[in-house]
Amino acid sequence: MAPRPLGVITRGTTNPNRLRRVDNWIVETCGEVLRAAPDPLVVDLGYGATPVTAVELRARLAAGVRADIRVVGLEIDPVRVAAAQPAADPPGLAFARGGFELAGLRPALVRAFNVLRQYDESEVADAWATVTARLAPGGLLVEGTCDELGRLAGWVLVDADGPRTLTLAARLSTMDSPAQLAERLPKALIHRNVPGEVVHDLIRALDDAWRAAAGYAPFGPRQRWLHTVAAVRAQGWPVLHRPRRWRLGEVTLPWPAVAP
Repeated sequence: MAPRPLGVITRGTTNPNRLRRVDNWIVETCGEVLRAAPDPLVVDLGYGATPVTAVELRARLAAGVRADIRVVGLEIDPVRVAAAQPAADPPGLAFARGGFELAGLRPALVRAFNVLRQYDESEVADAWATVTARLAPGGLLVEGTCDELGRLAGWVLVDADGPRTLTLAARLSTMDSPAQLAERLPKALIHRNVPGEVVHDLIRALDDAWRAAAGYAPFGPRQRWLHTVAAVRAQGWPVLHRPRRWRLGEVTLPWPAVAP
């Protein structure tokens, strides 16, 4: 008998390419874990009212990581699962009913986006623990949120030992200032964007550095963002990765640097 799905039905809203930023980050940052996995199984947890994000995830991972990648989209709502079945093509893509228990699967990676946003902050740690306990050895959870078009996003990389990193990402051409990133902090942090909390200090540091880098605006938002992230790192924030990732509108920090 299949395990009873754990969780509540998501709101279901989604759009094509909404998760492109996080998918490309997964290819770059988690690719080695998937390449080394005996079973390259990935779960798209809570894919929503249409299967488009799962279809896109499978295509991006197959092109950027390994061709034999398998993606299973899980939803609690059986109506959504039934509606997604025609999209279960090519081979390597499937849909099933499931929640945080992962329908008994043992994936190498789980992507859960815009799922915990509707939960209480106090439920986040248990949800992370439930999912990571069911991963394959060395498996990863990428949990976060984004706006409806995927222009602003934030996510946490989690493993069996807990959260590892926080990433904030934006489409720079449509971002007025880094303060907008606060709207899409992951659930574990979104209520912490208040004075006295470290993540509030981070957002403010990014915003201050963005304003200070206004002189680079004529060269485009990418150059302005590069100087913004470099300035924040020079202030002592432990920014990870190289400018090649920053150029994409990303900034990633170790979780201890932002943890509540």
